[in-house]
Amino acid sequence: MRHVIALDVGGTGMKAALVGADGALLHEARRATGRERGPDAVVASILGFAADLLALGEERYGTRAEAAGVAVPGIVDPDGGIAVYAANLGWRDVPLRALLGERLGGLPVALGHDVRTGGLAEGRLGAGRGADRFLFVPLGTGIAGAIGIDGAIEAGAHGCAGEIGHIVVRPGGPACGCGQYGCLETLASASAVTRAWAEAGGDPDADAADCAKAVESGDPRALRVWRDAVDALADGLVTALTLLDPRTLIIGGGLAEAGETLFTPLRAAVAERITFQRPPVIVPAALGDTAGCLGAGLLAWDLLATDLEVSA
Repeated sequence: MRHVIALDVGGTGMKAALVGADGALLHEARRATGRERGPDAVVASILGFAADLLALGEERYGTRAEAAGVAVPGIVDPDGGIAVYAANLGWRDVPLRALLGERLGGLPVALGHDVRTGGLAEGRLGAGRGADRFLFVPLGTGIAGAIGIDGAIEAGAHGCAGEIGHIVVRPGGPACGCGQYGCLETLASASAVTRAWAEAGGDPDADAADCAKAVESGDPRALRVWRDAVDALADGLVTALTLLDPRTLIIGGGLAEAGETLFTPLRAAVAERITFQRPPVIVPAALGDTAGCLGAGLLAWDLLATDLEVSA
């Protein structure tokens, strides 16, 4: 059976899969990145995981994987195959494509940014299927975005397109790691809601999921925290809608797990803010934490298709 290797590398763990030509997950596995042992150990973990998947696929299906795709966080140079910078993994300028290709016996390797790769999967296989223009926004530790256009993800001239989390929605607001103040992700990410609810509720161990439960029970403190986050999120999204005019807006990440506790007020807040803009369909992401692996698999299949076109 034809298949490719897919790796989704996170700050603490890696998800991997063998992905069939139809996008099916044929095998899934997880491992720790080993980041506590340093950036070189992370790279070694990735290479070892990929090699094990190569052997597994050959044993199980009687044929070698045809390519590999890997999604990583931080700043990525997909054309050069370089993982440029990732603060949570401690690496700089890692030639990951070349290292993986060598470890996998010359297999072609595609490298992508984790959020854009997840967005690719959501667009082709998940909540954005059939939409010619979509915006994928995961609400997790931070907030990022992937701009989908006709089945592909727009990376921008310098690989930075879609960074909606750094739209300033509250000038002079909380300090952001990027150096600005009042960025969207300081106010509406899952981690921002966690901080606000821990402070408002007086429980340092409370998180965003706890806040959502308190909202459902009508806690006025939780309602204030949730409303502030939803208002900030709606402001940022309307800016994105004005610039990009997507047909579908896909919301994912940990905060989206609150379901209609998030989506009902968010749809209302966006509707209140738009004027001439055409409202998009606002839907939850469909693929959950498999999006990164599926997207990495799609990158690998796309790479093979491109190579065939070039050779032809």
